[in-house]
Amino acid sequence: MSTTAMKIGELARRTGLTASRIRFYESIGLLGEVGRRANGYRTYPSEAAVTLELINAAQKAGFSLDEIRTLLPGELGRWDHDALLGTLRRKVAEIEALEAKLAASRAGLLTVIGQIETRPEDIDCTANARRVLGSILGGLDET
Repeated sequence: MSTTAMKIGELARRTGLTASRIRFYESIGLLGEVGRRANGYRTYPSEAAVTLELINAAQKAGFSLDEIRTLLPGELGRWDHDALLGTLRRKVAEIEALEAKLAASRAGLLTVIGQIETRPEDIDCTANARRVLGSILGGLDET
């Protein structure tokens, strides 16, 4: 691995992240050790760009920062293959459960929309709202 150090501005340009976001990831321990020059400027190894890209991709895939912390190895060459696969499979299962819940919510909303749109001509909006709510609540009468 390369040991070429770069300042935060260059790292930000390489990764497309803001310097404040990089400092945040550093402050919560996702970036590991960061060097400091005599003038106080941070210096990052080239591997920091790979780590930041992994963090960014994992967040886009729905992983929380705590989940990402458990996924990232101390060194990029030391992945725990089984733990990584297990975590990725759990995330897929969570996404599938969320998709099922969203599909059920969508179906319920479409049913309500259909009931509202098929309002009988002889009732007003208030009566239709009672009719729709009654069907949603299992036919309970509104009094």
